[in-house]
Amino acid sequence: MGKDFYSTLGISRDASQDDIKKAYRKMAVKYHPDKNPGNHEAEDKFKDVSEAYSVLSDEKKKSMYDQFGEAGLKGGPAGAGGYSDFGFDLSDALRTFMNGFGGFGGFDDIFGGSQGGGGRRGPQRGGNLKIKVKLTLEEIHTGVEKKIRIKRMDKCDKCSGSGTEPGTKLKSCPTCHGSGEVRQVQRSFFGQVVNVQQCSTCHGEGKIPEKSCTKCGGSGRLKESKLVTVKVPAGVATGNYITMRGEGNIGMRGAPFGDLVILFEEKDHDHFTRNDNDIYIDMHLSPAEAALGTEIKVETLSGAVKMVIPSGTQSGKLLRMKNKGLPDPHGGRTGDQIVRIRVDIPTKLKGKLSKLYAELLKEEIASKSVKERFTKIE
Repeated sequence: MGKDFYSTLGISRDASQDDIKKAYRKMAVKYHPDKNPGNHEAEDKFKDVSEAYSVLSDEKKKSMYDQFGEAGLKGGPAGAGGYSDFGFDLSDALRTFMNGFGGFGGFDDIFGGSQGGGGRRGPQRGGNLKIKVKLTLEEIHTGVEKKIRIKRMDKCDKCSGSGTEPGTKLKSCPTCHGSGEVRQVQRSFFGQVVNVQQCSTCHGEGKIPEKSCTKCGGSGRLKESKLVTVKVPAGVATGNYITMRGEGNIGMRGAPFGDLVILFEEKDHDHFTRNDNDIYIDMHLSPAEAALGTEIKVETLSGAVKMVIPSGTQSGKLLRMKNKGLPDPHGGRTGDQIVRIRVDIPTKLKGKLSKLYAELLKEEIASKSVKERFTKIE
């Protein structure tokens, strides 16, 4: 059945766009990561409601979803209207949040920052990493497990991520005086606007090392190399991605890790061409094989299989091999392998073969009238 976006937002299926937006705003503010630092359950809920809103607030996507459910949004490699669901990650959710609130000045109003204690204070998770993984059609056909070495910011082993030189302590940040945030008051045509930003000195923590760690310079992190195992689902396509939680960069001074986003890219194949979950291949036949019919081995992604070619097969004919294509990563139908017939006309004839074609030509001329040689162009 897929995800129930209406249930996620707590609204009925006949809800208006205004109702959808109100429900989303209420829940997005409640579960926003800035209000729930380090709370993974709240972050997951924030991503769920943002994903639901991104679909239901778009009339085209909403219409597809109402008719066909979640599967209707994933009809192709990138889905209907660009919808892809190999992970609606935090960056997608935050982008939806900013669009949903109009993007004007609004964190003070949303989080009550003007009254002291906005949601930006506290350790900020590390940045996400994005890498591309190239896959062959054979790997996409079965799914594959790949080991990939990445470089990321990891915990400093000398200070255990605190950023302080061992034996020293933390002190109140002189820039924000321990609040973790810096406020700027600006006057505009609309009146006075208070802009609250994370303190760049302490990165929202309110404290800085009394003496910085000599190995990491007080950041609490160092660039390290790590081997990660990526489990690639069968049937993925170029542009699909998965998110590995907690495998990105670590935040400053022991803040949580960001995520690792694995973007898939399909390699060109020597023989096969892909169209959604179907794959295509050309099979070359001699005129005799096409006229008389034959049995021939056909390459598939899972090995060679025998295929019977009917007599009288024309060049350009498409023969379908059921379920020999790629699996649907969303659980839909498995694709087919389409074999396109190419009848190769010999360009040079020698010896006995030349005589046989000459005899064949005489027989064909004798058996076919001039009228039979022409047909109307459709």
